[in-house]
Amino acid sequence: MSGGHLVAKALKAEGIDVIFTLCGGHIIDIYDGCVDEGIAVVDVRHEQVAAHAADGYARVTGKPGCAVVTAGPGTTDAVTGVANAFRAESPMLLIGGQGALNQHKMGSLQDLPHVDMMTPITKFAATVPHTARAADMVSMAFRECYNGAPGPSFLEIPRDILDNSVPVDSATVPEAGHYRASTKSIGDPANVEALADLLARAEKPVVLLGSQVWTSRGSEAATEFARTLDIPVFMNGSARGTLPPGDPHHFHLSRRYGFNNADLILIVGTPFDFRMGYGRRLPKSATVVQIDMDYRTVGKNRDIDLGLVGDPGAILAAVTQAASGRVKKVDRKAWFAELRAEEDAAYQKRLPRQLSDANPIHPLRLAHEINEFLTEDSIYIGDGGDIVTFSGGVVQPKSPGHWMDPGPLGTLGVGIPFVLAAKYARPDKEVVALFGDGAFSLTGWDFETLVRFKLPFVGVVGNNSSMNQIRFGQEAKYGHDRGRIGNTLGDVKYDEFAKMLGGYGEEVRDPKEIGPAMQRARESGLPSLINVWVDPDAYAPGTMNQTMYK
Repeated sequence: MSGGHLVAKALKAEGIDVIFTLCGGHIIDIYDGCVDEGIAVVDVRHEQVAAHAADGYARVTGKPGCAVVTAGPGTTDAVTGVANAFRAESPMLLIGGQGALNQHKMGSLQDLPHVDMMTPITKFAATVPHTARAADMVSMAFRECYNGAPGPSFLEIPRDILDNSVPVDSATVPEAGHYRASTKSIGDPANVEALADLLARAEKPVVLLGSQVWTSRGSEAATEFARTLDIPVFMNGSARGTLPPGDPHHFHLSRRYGFNNADLILIVGTPFDFRMGYGRRLPKSATVVQIDMDYRTVGKNRDIDLGLVGDPGAILAAVTQAASGRVKKVDRKAWFAELRAEEDAAYQKRLPRQLSDANPIHPLRLAHEINEFLTEDSIYIGDGGDIVTFSGGVVQPKSPGHWMDPGPLGTLGVGIPFVLAAKYARPDKEVVALFGDGAFSLTGWDFETLVRFKLPFVGVVGNNSSMNQIRFGQEAKYGHDRGRIGNTLGDVKYDEFAKMLGGYGEEVRDPKEIGPAMQRARESGLPSLINVWVDPDAYAPGTMNQTMYK
């Protein structure tokens, strides 16, 4: 059996049913193996898209994603996608080609030190040294994806390793389901008991559910935890949708107030990074508890009172069981009412802009129309800077796993690859994507891939012909006369771009037409782009506060 076929056999053992790829002479034997193993080959127009799609596939399915790219520029093009998965804790394997071992250091075509480049942004990076080890090392790479918090792995496979054949009985081919252990650990049971005690006594607790809740598929456990122990819930990242809008335990706009006035703050599966003000937004007066899959994250940037390392869903389920009958629950009606009043006041303050009929269209009105458009089965994808910051305060997914954004690396251009992954993995789901015009431009040519593979979605471009998140900072720092340097784009008709590539396109300048245009896109059954012209002088609060840099 050839090395490429051994690789495909190992991918099949891991449950991989599709690879995202851009062809190259170094890797074609993997394609041949995938055909024999019944693994689909989805070919894209840029390797960054392949890597982002593998990341997105992992987020949607709960299985690791896989991208296969050629050597040299093929692998370097994929670096951004791998780096994004690394910061987002998304399990995926990138396989990169390499020149033949018998040409090592001779200057072969597209030869680069891929492993050296990938090591800082992966959990595992290695070269496959022999054809007999090809399947074994693929399985090893997948196992390393789940070492602590999930993340990407990289394998470089020289061309002669892939093309050469070895007797099957001399190759190491790990058996499916026999080379990885469960990661559903609750850590130290004494810490579970300690957290149960704290929660049972707290009068004003809050919990922030982060992306690891969805990564660990702990949504049901988190929901039961909140409802059984009667705790207000805030959500960020992929955890959005764990509780549906309208649930009495669901809070969103009152997070800062909740943190400032809580006596116990539980942070689950999200680090004290820039999104949390490095922990400085949590008052010293509160008891702070952190749950995370990665030991290194717990207590990083801010002291905590208790830390638990393990699977967030498993820990929350254990804490629920330990605390539910321990003592009579504290009456928290006044605390809930206090938070709900703050939530309602924030909503009412924003509502006039959210319902504004102004022209050009206010981004909050666009976000409002998208939120109204979403169904229980709509996966929402945000790809952009200022426009997606606006949407983060308005768009509320209705189910777990129905929100996708780049994550903490802040990578623009994930939108089309995430659409590709989400719609391919879940054809039964509607996919709705909001793009900034700058973000769409980075990977937009793979709109054609969606047309080619018949993957319909509803796409909306919030078009202000600007990179507005950067523009605001420049104007604030250097003045209006220098506010347009390096951040202004052309007035591109993305609706015509969609039509040119075989999709559905429509232009919108009247806010009342946003909803009907999206409905027509839904009914078209095609990949679509609704080009909505939004006010270039409206900025999201997070942009104006420049919180991402503080």
